[in-house]
Amino acid sequence: MTDTRFADAAATWNTRFQGADYLFGTQPNVYLQSHAAHLPANGTALCVADGEGRNSVWLARQGLQVDAFDISEVGVAKARTLAHEAGVQVNYTVADCDRWPWPHEHYDMVAAIFIQFADPAMRTRLFANMVRTLKPGGLLILQGYTPKQLEYKTGGPPILAHLYTEEMLRQAFADLELIELRMYEDDLAEGDHHRGRSALAGLVARKR
Repeated sequence: MTDTRFADAAATWNTRFQGADYLFGTQPNVYLQSHAAHLPANGTALCVADGEGRNSVWLARQGLQVDAFDISEVGVAKARTLAHEAGVQVNYTVADCDRWPWPHEHYDMVAAIFIQFADPAMRTRLFANMVRTLKPGGLLILQGYTPKQLEYKTGGPPILAHLYTEEMLRQAFADLELIELRMYEDDLAEGDHHRGRSALAGLVARKR
C-alpha cells in the first residue's frame, strides 16, 4: 500500500503546518519528557524531522545545544518562533532525512519522535544514520506506533510497513545497549493529530 501524502512530502507538510495552531501542540512528546533523567547534563542533541519544534525547544530548555531539521520550511519557521518565545537557541535547518549531513559521532543525544513517514528503505537508512551520528555513549530516544495503531486510527500513517514491531527495533539497534524497549498502549493528547488511545513503541538506547 502506498500513500500519496508522501509523494511530495515537503508540500504535504507545508500545507499541514500552515495554520496558526501547532499541529502536535507545543509541549514535548510525553515519552521523551518522561526520560529526562537519562539526558546528558550538557552537550549536543539532534531532533530528527522535528516539525514545528516542540521537542527541540524542550531539549534546549534542558541545557543541551540542539540541532533540528525538518523537510517543511513552514514547520521550521514555526519552530524558530517557538524557540524565540521560549528564550532558547536551536539551530534549525530545512532538509529531508537523506540530505541531512549526519556528522559522524557528533551528538550526545538523538531524539526521533513519530518519524513514521519513512518507508522500509528510508527507515533502514535513517536508523543507520541515527546510530552513526551518535558519539560513543550517546543516547537515542525513539517513539513510534505499532501495527495495532491501524485499529485505533488516532495518529500516524495507515500503512503497515511504516509501523514498528519489537523485532524490527531490536534488529535495527542491535549494536546499541538497550535501556528500555516498550510496546504499550496509552492515551495521547499531543495536539489535534496525536490524540486518543494509541498503540506505541518506546525505545531508549545507548551507543557502546
